[in-house]
Amino acid sequence: MIKFKDYLDKRLKDDPDLALGFWDGYEDFKIGVMLKEARENSGLTQEQIAQRIKTTKSVISRIENHAKDIRLSTLKKFANALGKKLTVLIE
Repeated sequence: MIKFKDYLDKRLKDDPDLALGFWDGYEDFKIGVMLKEARENSGLTQEQIAQRIKTTKSVISRIENHAKDIRLSTLKKFANALGKKLTVLIE
């Protein structure tokens, strides 16, 4: 059985064009996954979050599935709607 990490490492090594934008895209994807997971753990629907931040369910779906270039103010609103605090960490 091939492990995903081994597969990914090989693909990125063998395809420099893929490697160029992969991690940026991965970070966008990861943010969306984190938001969706936080929403689900809070027991809220996309519709409920949308109502709390005065937007539409489709906007919430887009944020969770394609979080590219999401504004910090939007992330803060999303966190507040969950009753959470947004923390930004630079490493």
